[in-house]
Amino acid sequence: MLLEGKKALIFGVVNDRSIAYGIAKQFKEQGARLAFSYAGEPIAKRLEPICEELDGEFMFKCDVTSDEEIAQGVDLVKEKWGDVDILVHAVAFANREDLKGRFIDTSRDGYKLALDISSFSLVALCRAYEDLLNEGGSVQTLTYYGATKVVDNYNTMGVAKAALEACVRYLSVDLGQKGVRINAISAGPVKTMASSAISGFKTILAKIEERAPMHRNITIDDVGKTSVYLASDLSTGTTGEVLFVDSGYNIMGI
Repeated sequence: MLLEGKKALIFGVVNDRSIAYGIAKQFKEQGARLAFSYAGEPIAKRLEPICEELDGEFMFKCDVTSDEEIAQGVDLVKEKWGDVDILVHAVAFANREDLKGRFIDTSRDGYKLALDISSFSLVALCRAYEDLLNEGGSVQTLTYYGATKVVDNYNTMGVAKAALEACVRYLSVDLGQKGVRINAISAGPVKTMASSAISGFKTILAKIEERAPMHRNITIDDVGKTSVYLASDLSTGTTGEVLFVDSGYNIMGI
């Protein structure tokens, strides 16, 4: 098994349709040890059966906008495991009103919130867990095509994902000094709780089926398998990259 005995922290599972769930499921099948974070009690209630299903070793509360809660999580992980091999950042949020209409109408507070949760949180987690990450470790995050191309109604989240991808490149230099890799997976659209907030999402799914080379939408298992590659020793020479898992849609022109 590709991840036998590796300790993987997963940030961002909210239910069994989450991309992060698909990643955790594939990790388990490859022998990884799992632990999960949750932002609040409503999510904790949904996460508990998932943690049990996937043989997760523990769960812990972590609001990524709180440096104090991030530090508390680090202390718990250090106590439970001592070190970490894999960190998956699958955290993103923007106000629903900022995911429709004109981008120019984005509020200052909405912009700050989206960038804080969806982008800076990766920096905060990498800094907090840097000393626990083992040499040869892997950090991963999730991005989307809307980071580099204009997607209707993606708006503030597109800007946040663009910042996230830039963070991956800069963090690759810092983390690379101790042999830790960091990469982003640009996943095609998937029906998740997060995507339900995007106006016109069904139209996006239909366009993928029509225009992508594979003429199908991706699944969370598709993303999970690529994540296994990035977490394993198969990708020891890959860092600072954005890998597309979108049935090839991103290569298409007019």
